[in-house]
Amino acid sequence: MTLIIGLITASSFAQEGKNTFKGYLYNDEYEVYLRINFYDQNIKIPGQELYGDIPGYLGRKNHSFCWVMVSAEVESEQKATMTMVNDFGSEDLTASLTYISDSTYVFRQEEGSTVKIPKNGKWQKLPKKLTFKRK
Repeated sequence: MTLIIGLITASSFAQEGKNTFKGYLYNDEYEVYLRINFYDQNIKIPGQELYGDIPGYLGRKNHSFCWVMVSAEVESEQKATMTMVNDFGSEDLTASLTYISDSTYVFRQEEGSTVKIPKNGKWQKLPKKLTFKRK
């Protein structure tokens, strides 16, 4: 009986770890979100399916503009890295996503271009470090 309970518990932890870098994460301050699945890498951008299956993207609420994740690698249970391009293909960067707690993540722009999003007809630069919450 103890062995069965141990196997079930280990299986639960493995399943939970497999979901760390999968889902919908949101930042209220800048109204941006991450839709990600770094494990299966099968995310499609609505209205932009020509990109095919990707690890994920950064989008803005009520806007079709996005930053496409062209590659992503889970480095540990707490950290993943990704390469991103804007949907025009004119800018790119590497970034990391760190899991802090059950619903909090920190996104860091590491190298390359600065993420800019459209806001009120202008481009708004996002800070190099942003906190996201799981929704």
